[in-house]
Amino acid sequence: KTLGRTLSRRAVDVLAYFDRPGTSNGPTEAINGRLEHLRGTAPGFRNLTNYITRALLDTGGFRPQIHPLLR
Repeated sequence: KTLGRTLSRRAVDVLAYFDRPGTSNGPTEAINGRLEHLRGTAPGFRNLTNYITRALLDTGGFRPQIHPLLR
């Protein structure tokens, strides 16, 4: 019952998948997984702006480099 209703409501989305073969939501799920990991490793963000900044830095591949003289 509920599957049929869901498919009826989402028919356009389901059929759109077949218009673009090879499409995947894998990249989106990968980013979601990284954000969930960030949320688990840094709980208690009190400031939403700081959380968003940290998420963008983490998922964007930002890796700070240490100056050679400081090593």
